[in-house]
Amino acid sequence: MSTTPASKPIFSYRQYWARRFGTAPFLPTSRAEMEQLGWDSCDIILISGDCYIDHPSFGMALVGRLLEAQGFRVGIIAQPDWHSATAFRQLGKPNLFFGVTAGNMDSMINRYTADKRPRSDDAYTPNAEPNKRPDRAVTVYAQRCREAYPGVGIMIGSIEASLRRIAHFDYWSDKVRPSVLVNSKADILLYGNAERALVEIAHRAAAGEKLSDIRDVRGTAFIAPHGWRPDAEWQEMDSSVVDLPGRVDPQLNPYEDTTTQAEQANAANDPTAPQPIRIESRSERLAKRRAERAKTVIRLPAYEAVAHDPVLYAHASRTLHLESNPGNARALVQLHGERDVWLNPPPIPLSTEEMDHVYDLPYARNPHPSYGNAHIPAWEMIKFSVNIMRGCFGGCTFCSITEHEGRIIQSRSEDSILREIEDIRDKTPGFTGQISDLGGPTANMYRLSCKDPHIEASCRKLSCVYPDICENLGTNHDPLIQLYRKARALPGVKKINIQSGLRYDLAVRSPEYIKELVQHHVGGYLKIAPEHTEAGPLSKMMKPGMGAYDKFKELFERFSRQAGKEQYLIPYFIAAHPGTSDEDMMNLALWLKKNNFRLDQVQTFLPTPMAMATTMWHTRRNPLKRLQRSSEKVDVVKDGYRRKLHKAFLRYHDPDNWPLLREALVNMGRSDLIGNGKQQLIPAFQPAGTGLRDNQRYKTRRSPPAATRGKSSGRR
Repeated sequence: MSTTPASKPIFSYRQYWARRFGTAPFLPTSRAEMEQLGWDSCDIILISGDCYIDHPSFGMALVGRLLEAQGFRVGIIAQPDWHSATAFRQLGKPNLFFGVTAGNMDSMINRYTADKRPRSDDAYTPNAEPNKRPDRAVTVYAQRCREAYPGVGIMIGSIEASLRRIAHFDYWSDKVRPSVLVNSKADILLYGNAERALVEIAHRAAAGEKLSDIRDVRGTAFIAPHGWRPDAEWQEMDSSVVDLPGRVDPQLNPYEDTTTQAEQANAANDPTAPQPIRIESRSERLAKRRAERAKTVIRLPAYEAVAHDPVLYAHASRTLHLESNPGNARALVQLHGERDVWLNPPPIPLSTEEMDHVYDLPYARNPHPSYGNAHIPAWEMIKFSVNIMRGCFGGCTFCSITEHEGRIIQSRSEDSILREIEDIRDKTPGFTGQISDLGGPTANMYRLSCKDPHIEASCRKLSCVYPDICENLGTNHDPLIQLYRKARALPGVKKINIQSGLRYDLAVRSPEYIKELVQHHVGGYLKIAPEHTEAGPLSKMMKPGMGAYDKFKELFERFSRQAGKEQYLIPYFIAAHPGTSDEDMMNLALWLKKNNFRLDQVQTFLPTPMAMATTMWHTRRNPLKRLQRSSEKVDVVKDGYRRKLHKAFLRYHDPDNWPLLREALVNMGRSDLIGNGKQQLIPAFQPAGTGLRDNQRYKTRRSPPAATRGKSSGRR
């Protein structure tokens, strides 16, 4: 039984009157389509930076179909021309509000590489055409909606709004920016997986409430006058007093209520009898404390303070992450100028029944017909895949999944997943019998949860699997094994591949799962992400050591041999992550060579808004520990020379990188790694026609940066 607050199921609302218009084959994107459906107006209009693909993997379609199921008429304006308000008027004025998103990705990540170079394509646009969305799309779109129809309510959401809900470091402008609410001038922000908040707010708006007056819905943020409170019972707490990890409730007195029923009865019949002292039970005291937390708001340092003080920024980031469990999180407030940005506690996760409701809606499962035969890379990637769960309790500091979707796993039922596979088989053109993925943020967290809901509701740990797997975490993979077996047994299904990221430290707890995976669901190669081999960077990533990888590799190879298959692991690593020294990258390169890995593509750390690793990058402080002015300093790889060097170590086999690596190894005191021996990293010779680019770029440098000098370079 869950101990999180109760919520009204999203499918239990009375439908809006416009349900009489029925289900649209595609949600309308033009006036002509509206007329074909018999509509004179839209109740809600969704704006998105992605093209419109009517499939549950695309947020615009999922939100639109969910609102349609509630009875609302929903129109879509996909990738509008943002240079004026004209395109935002193409469906007319919405009766209730605009819903604004940047799309499935943050627009800055979508448009720029980790080196801040413009990308040449966009996977969410027909024919991968770039420049179809603006920088910081949520802000720009919201402003254009306001210009198009002043006075109409504006709701913002999606991952871009979610990760920018408070003051945040912006990598592309290299500064701390205010909450996206401030510049977008939106009435309300929905963060995380927002179906629950969206449905409630839509019905309240239909009943006449203004979006700007709705301030009591979980998973929302809004701007309020400084010092505003919902009522007089609320109390404010400074964030400095809540910076404690672990359980939110202290250990309680183990003694329960010792007053017997007989004593209570005698006392009730004889007012003059001595009254026994009643000791509150543990459950009563827990309930009282939860009630107190429900009326408490934590004040974070103001935007102006965190923008100029790295320690306060790191503290605010740490506090936000500690207050992220829906079972115990308190409201947060942060002053921006003369107004407060108020964040209500995170949304209550969807139940399995609610997840099924969302994914069983009547999606067309195709791009909008207006795109014709255009190639849309994001659609090609997922059209034969099935999302089986949400959330991630891994807590990797460089990843935004936890900040957006939360740590609690939300799983669909087996029947719902199998129905979707049958829909793909029967309705998706080009299906040849192969399902490309059954997964989600993580491939093997399906139906995994805390063994005790009371512990889950009071826990404030940032990860359930770091530094070790929590003893309270259930790791039974049997439901996932059964799902795989039933899915591959469906008529017309020849192969079920698993391509979502695999948490191998969990997988080794279930050798039977690895056997099922390896013998039936790997297409020759399996991608996994150790991210690094060295303890320093792994501790800043909150990733397991290589011992778990080695054990998984041994099982993977054993079960592959048993099946008579030649299969390989493809590991992924990150260059230039906070906390990584040059020596760490050198040791990783040696590990890669020893294991005969030659990586074609490598990932350089990209600081995304609100991630813990981004906090390290910006502040050089470690928010995984309680912060003080004297707290540990984190080695951050910002210098262009070092970033290129770390990336070069991952591609030690590329002759173009050898001049840079030779220079670095000499300055690190590791000339012994230059030569033609098996134990050496790079050769002493340089093939003709290679390395010219780097030689030209660096030949005028008298010496490399100080960070690369000496054998202990980069150490704290």
